[in-house]
Amino acid sequence: MASMTDTNEQIRQEALEWALASQEADFAGWDALTGWLEADARHNQAYDAAMAAGSWMADLVAAVPALPQPANDGQPLPPANARSWRRGFLALAAAIVAILLIPLWQMRPQPYSVITPNGQTRTIALEDGSRILVNGGTRLMLDRNEPRFARLERGEAMFIVRHDEADPFVVEAGDVRLVDAGTAFNVVRSGAGLDVAVSEGAVIVNPDGENVRLNPGRRAQIDGASGRILVSDIAASHIGGWRSGQIAFADAPLGEVAQAIERTLGANVTVSPDLAGARFSGILQVAGRTPDALPQIAPVLGARAVRRGQGWELVSIDAQP
Repeated sequence: MASMTDTNEQIRQEALEWALASQEADFAGWDALTGWLEADARHNQAYDAAMAAGSWMADLVAAVPALPQPANDGQPLPPANARSWRRGFLALAAAIVAILLIPLWQMRPQPYSVITPNGQTRTIALEDGSRILVNGGTRLMLDRNEPRFARLERGEAMFIVRHDEADPFVVEAGDVRLVDAGTAFNVVRSGAGLDVAVSEGAVIVNPDGENVRLNPGRRAQIDGASGRILVSDIAASHIGGWRSGQIAFADAPLGEVAQAIERTLGANVTVSPDLAGARFSGILQVAGRTPDALPQIAPVLGARAVRRGQGWELVSIDAQP
């Protein structure tokens, strides 16, 4: 993991390694990649540039002849030679990354991932005029070959979609399929659960299954384990409130509240077992606040914030230190 003393060249090299690895179909290092992105503000920009260089690198690799093999035994060249070739490619790619140090999503390979560390947000402008506003702690999959499709792997995003009845915008999250009908809607994916709230237009939840239509001011909470869909009302002003630093909850488990605080403030927040059944209704004002504000936020939740390592734990007000 890089530190603030790392050189830009080293960061570019690491970003390239991550970009190449994360495009593999069996890549399983998402948590480590997120940790690397969170470690230094420069990492996100370097990773963006490395992803943009990906399509160039694919052409370069395809154009280079295969390494010669020994004629006598068919065994590959010694690892040192292979490493030398790899260093050469990485050096060339790092030079491309240095030139492309502007996050141009249009140049990314397809499909590609958008990852935001906790506490950092991002806006993605799509070619059709739609926008995706991405909250912290989110991994979103997009594909240039399918510009009207997105897959939310985890976290939270607000979709502001240009409606096209002939080509509806589709969002997938786990086994749930959301189809727009001229729409602005917020989606939260946490574990197996999904929360969808519509502020404009309409969203169809699983049109080939339950076919639940959500109009403005309606919300669907979907249990990933049972598939149960609970539909309720929600104030349109509360939908996507994280964008302005106001997070609204209606009888939400405290664990869900803690996750929302993590995404928005970047704080690592856990809930003690004695508050496992606690719930909260209300609005948290977090605009301009930092993770160190948890001791001031906790009493609003009927809890107390105790420092635990690099994060915080919400405990009962009466709990011993």
